[in-house]
Amino acid sequence: MKSKTDKEINEVREALRTIIRYIGEDPEREGLMDTPDRIIRMWDEIFRGYNEDKKPRITTFKNTNRESEIVYDSGEYYSMCEHHVLPFFGKYYFAYLPDPDGRILGISKVARVVGYCAARLQLQEKLAEDIINMLNDALKGKVGGFAILLRGKHLCKTMRGVRNNGEMSVSLYTGQFKTNRQLRLEFLKTIDVLAKV
Repeated sequence: MKSKTDKEINEVREALRTIIRYIGEDPEREGLMDTPDRIIRMWDEIFRGYNEDKKPRITTFKNTNRESEIVYDSGEYYSMCEHHVLPFFGKYYFAYLPDPDGRILGISKVARVVGYCAARLQLQEKLAEDIINMLNDALKGKVGGFAILLRGKHLCKTMRGVRNNGEMSVSLYTGQFKTNRQLRLEFLKTIDVLAKV
Protein backbone atom coordinates (compact mmCIF):
# COMPACT_ATOMS: atom_id res chain seq x y z
CA MET A 1 0.00 0.00 0.00
CA LYS A 2 1.56 3.27 -1.13
CA SER A 3 1.42 6.28 1.16
CA LYS A 4 -1.61 8.47 0.60
CA THR A 5 -1.45 11.93 -0.91
CA ASP A 6 -3.05 14.94 0.79
CA LYS A 7 -5.65 14.95 -2.02
CA GLU A 8 -6.60 11.31 -1.34
CA ILE A 9 -6.83 11.93 2.41
CA ASN A 10 -9.06 14.98 1.85
CA GLU A 11 -11.32 12.94 -0.46
CA VAL A 12 -11.72 10.24 2.21
CA ARG A 13 -12.31 12.88 4.90
CA GLU A 14 -15.12 14.43 2.81
CA ALA A 15 -16.60 11.00 2.04
CA LEU A 16 -16.71 10.22 5.77
CA ARG A 17 -18.44 13.55 6.45
CA THR A 18 -21.02 12.60 3.80
CA ILE A 19 -21.58 9.24 5.53
CA ILE A 20 -22.01 10.97 8.89
CA ARG A 21 -24.67 13.23 7.32
CA TYR A 22 -26.30 10.19 5.68
CA ILE A 23 -26.90 8.46 9.02
CA GLY A 24 -28.59 11.60 10.35
CA GLU A 25 -25.75 13.31 12.22
CA ASP A 26 -24.03 16.65 11.84
CA PRO A 27 -20.33 16.27 10.93
CA GLU A 28 -19.75 19.82 12.22
CA ARG A 29 -20.99 18.93 15.72
CA GLU A 30 -18.20 19.30 18.30
CA GLY A 31 -17.94 15.59 19.10
CA LEU A 32 -17.84 14.61 15.41
CA MET A 33 -15.61 17.28 13.86
CA ASP A 34 -12.44 15.19 14.24
CA THR A 35 -14.14 11.81 13.68
CA PRO A 36 -13.15 11.51 9.98
CA ASP A 37 -9.46 11.97 10.89
CA ARG A 38 -9.78 9.47 13.75
CA ILE A 39 -11.34 6.93 11.36
CA ILE A 40 -8.55 7.47 8.82
CA ARG A 41 -5.88 6.85 11.48
CA MET A 42 -7.78 3.77 12.71
CA TRP A 43 -8.04 2.38 9.16
CA ASP A 44 -4.28 2.79 8.67
CA GLU A 45 -3.83 0.60 11.75
CA ILE A 46 -6.54 -2.06 11.37
CA PHE A 47 -6.03 -2.46 7.60
CA ARG A 48 -2.22 -2.71 7.78
CA GLY A 49 -2.56 -6.08 6.03
CA TYR A 50 -2.67 -4.21 2.70
CA ASN A 51 0.69 -2.56 3.44
CA GLU A 52 3.63 -4.63 2.18
CA ASP A 53 5.94 -2.64 4.47
CA LYS A 54 4.07 -4.07 7.49
CA LYS A 55 4.33 -7.68 6.28
CA PRO A 56 5.97 -9.75 9.04
CA ARG A 57 9.39 -11.20 8.45
CA ILE A 58 8.94 -14.92 9.04
CA THR A 59 12.07 -16.29 10.64
CA THR A 60 12.69 -20.01 10.11
CA PHE A 61 15.40 -22.24 11.52
CA LYS A 62 17.07 -25.39 10.27
CA ASN A 63 15.40 -28.43 11.79
CA THR A 64 18.65 -29.63 13.37
CA ASN A 65 16.93 -32.12 15.69
CA ARG A 66 14.85 -33.46 12.79
CA GLU A 67 11.64 -32.72 14.69
CA SER A 68 8.52 -34.28 13.20
CA GLU A 69 6.06 -34.04 16.12
CA ILE A 70 3.06 -31.69 15.96
CA VAL A 71 3.80 -28.08 16.94
CA TYR A 72 0.81 -26.10 18.30
CA ASP A 73 0.00 -22.42 18.65
CA SER A 74 -3.14 -20.54 19.64
CA GLY A 75 -4.17 -16.97 20.22
CA GLU A 76 -6.71 -14.29 19.38
CA TYR A 77 -7.45 -12.53 16.11
CA TYR A 78 -9.47 -9.46 15.08
CA SER A 79 -10.66 -8.77 11.55
CA MET A 80 -13.31 -6.93 9.52
CA CYS A 81 -16.00 -8.67 7.46
CA GLU A 82 -15.79 -7.75 3.79
CA HIS A 83 -19.58 -7.83 3.36
CA HIS A 84 -20.60 -5.25 5.98
CA VAL A 85 -17.26 -3.83 7.23
CA LEU A 86 -18.12 -4.90 10.77
CA PRO A 87 -15.72 -6.71 13.12
CA PHE A 88 -15.37 -10.43 13.54
CA PHE A 89 -12.96 -11.80 16.09
CA GLY A 90 -12.14 -14.86 18.11
CA LYS A 91 -9.54 -17.54 18.75
CA TYR A 92 -7.27 -19.36 16.35
CA TYR A 93 -5.80 -22.82 16.92
CA PHE A 94 -2.90 -23.78 14.70
CA ALA A 95 -0.64 -26.79 14.26
CA TYR A 96 1.95 -27.97 11.81
CA LEU A 97 4.14 -30.99 11.25
CA PRO A 98 7.75 -29.97 10.60
CA ASP A 99 9.58 -31.76 7.83
CA PRO A 100 12.62 -33.54 9.38
CA ASP A 101 14.73 -32.31 6.45
CA GLY A 102 13.16 -28.84 6.34
CA ARG A 103 12.95 -25.79 8.55
CA ILE A 104 10.87 -24.81 11.59
CA LEU A 105 9.00 -21.57 12.30
CA GLY A 106 10.11 -18.99 14.86
CA ILE A 107 7.87 -19.14 17.94
CA SER A 108 6.11 -15.77 17.51
CA LYS A 109 5.73 -15.91 13.74
CA VAL A 110 2.34 -17.63 13.57
CA ALA A 111 0.71 -14.90 15.69
CA ARG A 112 2.33 -12.18 13.54
CA VAL A 113 1.08 -13.81 10.34
CA VAL A 114 -2.43 -14.24 11.77
CA GLY A 115 -2.48 -10.55 12.79
CA TYR A 116 -1.23 -9.37 9.39
CA CYS A 117 -3.63 -11.52 7.34
CA ALA A 118 -6.56 -10.54 9.59
CA ALA A 119 -5.83 -6.84 9.06
CA ARG A 120 -7.79 -6.72 5.79
CA LEU A 121 -11.41 -6.92 4.74
CA GLN A 122 -11.83 -10.66 5.14
CA LEU A 123 -13.99 -13.75 5.14
CA GLN A 124 -13.18 -16.26 7.86
CA GLU A 125 -12.62 -18.99 5.25
CA LYS A 126 -10.23 -16.80 3.24
CA LEU A 127 -8.39 -15.76 6.40
CA ALA A 128 -7.59 -19.43 7.14
CA GLU A 129 -6.27 -19.87 3.57
CA ASP A 130 -4.18 -16.68 3.67
CA ILE A 131 -2.50 -17.72 6.93
CA ILE A 132 -1.63 -21.21 5.71
CA ASN A 133 -0.40 -19.94 2.33
CA MET A 134 1.90 -17.37 3.92
CA LEU A 135 3.40 -19.88 6.36
CA ASN A 136 3.73 -22.52 3.63
CA ASP A 137 5.63 -20.02 1.47
CA ALA A 138 7.96 -19.25 4.39
CA LEU A 139 8.75 -22.97 4.71
CA LYS A 140 9.03 -23.24 0.92
CA GLY A 141 6.34 -25.95 0.90
CA LYS A 142 8.60 -28.32 2.85
CA VAL A 143 6.22 -29.24 5.68
CA GLY A 144 4.33 -32.35 6.75
CA GLY A 145 1.04 -30.46 6.88
CA PHE A 146 -0.90 -27.62 8.45
CA ALA A 147 -4.08 -27.48 10.52
CA ILE A 148 -5.94 -24.35 11.53
CA LEU A 149 -9.27 -23.76 13.25
CA LEU A 150 -10.71 -20.27 13.56
CA ARG A 151 -13.59 -19.69 15.96
CA GLY A 152 -15.16 -16.29 15.46
CA LYS A 153 -17.97 -14.03 16.53
CA HIS A 154 -19.41 -11.95 13.67
CA LEU A 155 -21.02 -8.66 14.60
CA CYS A 156 -22.70 -8.49 11.18
CA LYS A 157 -24.95 -11.32 12.41
CA THR A 158 -25.10 -10.33 16.09
CA MET A 159 -25.81 -6.58 15.63
CA ARG A 160 -27.92 -6.61 12.47
CA GLY A 161 -30.01 -8.90 10.27
CA VAL A 162 -31.14 -11.85 12.37
CA ARG A 163 -29.53 -10.29 15.50
CA ASN A 164 -28.59 -13.73 16.67
CA ASN A 165 -25.45 -15.34 18.02
CA GLY A 166 -22.97 -14.78 15.21
CA GLU A 167 -20.51 -17.55 16.06
CA MET A 168 -18.80 -19.50 13.30
CA SER A 169 -15.96 -22.01 13.07
CA VAL A 170 -13.76 -22.67 10.05
CA SER A 171 -11.06 -25.32 9.74
CA LEU A 172 -8.49 -25.99 7.06
CA TYR A 173 -6.14 -28.98 6.75
CA THR A 174 -3.25 -29.67 4.39
CA GLY A 175 -0.76 -32.50 3.93
CA GLN A 176 -0.90 -35.25 6.53
CA PHE A 177 -3.62 -33.43 8.51
CA LYS A 178 -5.84 -33.74 5.45
CA THR A 179 -5.07 -37.37 4.70
CA ASN A 180 -4.63 -38.80 8.22
CA ARG A 181 -7.87 -38.87 10.24
CA GLN A 182 -6.05 -39.81 13.47
CA LEU A 183 -3.81 -36.76 13.16
CA ARG A 184 -6.86 -34.50 12.69
CA LEU A 185 -8.53 -36.05 15.75
CA GLU A 186 -5.37 -35.46 17.80
CA PHE A 187 -5.38 -31.80 16.70
CA LEU A 188 -9.07 -31.37 17.62
CA LYS A 189 -8.58 -33.12 20.95
CA THR A 190 -5.71 -30.78 21.83
CA ILE A 191 -7.87 -27.79 20.87
CA ASP A 192 -10.51 -28.92 23.37
CA VAL A 193 -7.84 -28.98 26.08
CA LEU A 194 -6.47 -25.55 25.04
CA ALA A 195 -9.97 -24.05 24.96
CA LYS A 196 -10.50 -25.02 28.61
CA VAL A 197 -7.21 -23.48 29.83
